[in-house]
Amino acid sequence: MLLIGSERMTGMALESVDLGQVSGVEAQAPVWDHYLQGDPARLNSDFGEFLKRTAIRLDVRTDEQVAQEALNHRDPMIREQSLFQYVDRGLPGAVDLLTEAVKTDSVREVRWNALWALEKIGGPRALKALQGFVNDDDADVGEWARLFASELTTGLPAFDSRSWKQDPDRTFDETILLNIDVDVYVRLDDTGRHWGKISLAPQGLARSYGQAHACPNSATRDQQLVISKNLAGLHDDGTPHVENFLFRGVTNHASAGRGSFFFESRGLRPIFMSGQADNDSLGHRNEMVSAKRSGEWTTDPLMEIKGKPAIRYVRGAVQTWGYINFETMRGSSLEEILFPGNSILGTLDTPTGPLANAYITGTFKGKLVDWDGDGKIDVNSLDIYSTHEAEVDTNQDNIADEPGVQFCTRTGWMHS
Repeated sequence: MLLIGSERMTGMALESVDLGQVSGVEAQAPVWDHYLQGDPARLNSDFGEFLKRTAIRLDVRTDEQVAQEALNHRDPMIREQSLFQYVDRGLPGAVDLLTEAVKTDSVREVRWNALWALEKIGGPRALKALQGFVNDDDADVGEWARLFASELTTGLPAFDSRSWKQDPDRTFDETILLNIDVDVYVRLDDTGRHWGKISLAPQGLARSYGQAHACPNSATRDQQLVISKNLAGLHDDGTPHVENFLFRGVTNHASAGRGSFFFESRGLRPIFMSGQADNDSLGHRNEMVSAKRSGEWTTDPLMEIKGKPAIRYVRGAVQTWGYINFETMRGSSLEEILFPGNSILGTLDTPTGPLANAYITGTFKGKLVDWDGDGKIDVNSLDIYSTHEAEVDTNQDNIADEPGVQFCTRTGWMHS
């Protein structure tokens, strides 16, 4: 069995997957009642939903181990992973477990992402739990609780009335950290019948793939947006590994104060055959990699930047492909697998397309946060190493390190 656990005894061993015991799509097809909901051509055209019904769960920790590590593991990333894993399994007592995590965890990101997991459960008990944290001592934990509770009851976010600050001299008018929760469906063989599922909570995704930020400018945000990804811990000298994406698209303004968007990105970047960012030990190919994002942002009329209300909150969906090199993961624990750069984004429509063996699908949410603890919301204080055109810009002066290059230049890939 292909195993992922947080201890060595439940490690990862690709060669022991028993594919002969996997039932396949036919045995897990939806019951006929499913089709009473509408046209199957629409209902059964979501690739992620197909994989969800048939994939093998690769995290084989016991339910008890997941619950124990959700509250007690030394690594906040594993604690958060375990909380989301518990919810994903549909286990009883999830609301109580998440509530306890919000009350006791020392890391604010774990706390507000646990609130998001409560929203994912939904229902009266989850709503009541969320409402219990609206007045939390951490104002952003409280605002996330208010926001999620409002979404459950009205479909729309709600915000508090804190003051804010913004630096007009920075490259981007706003810098919004994105919490991204995804399922990674990994093709286990060449038949197309056998897939495994790895669920990544926001911190797990950020540690492996990098922390993403939405970086809108008021004048161009309806048609253009930079997503900048910083991957900490990859470079020995402590500098961040940077990958930027220039998205272009359209925004619909049918609803006052909200914008629904669909954006696409396509940029030149290296595909490392090792399956690890900046690891050129097996060579690389330079190819155009594409991505899509869609969703909705909500503005705050009390925050005006350059004549427009600021985007206070964004939510949406993401889907893309990646490449995971199993040979580098044999016998590894969850902590050992989720290290910086141990998987890369890929694409299907290039010569290296056959390497793309991981379908990544999920949702994202991000809002403006008080990052320095002064009681004021920081609109654009996060370090973003990108120009307006998504070129790598390590000193943040809006001048590209190398014109046109959107991916970390450390390996010199763009000259080979």
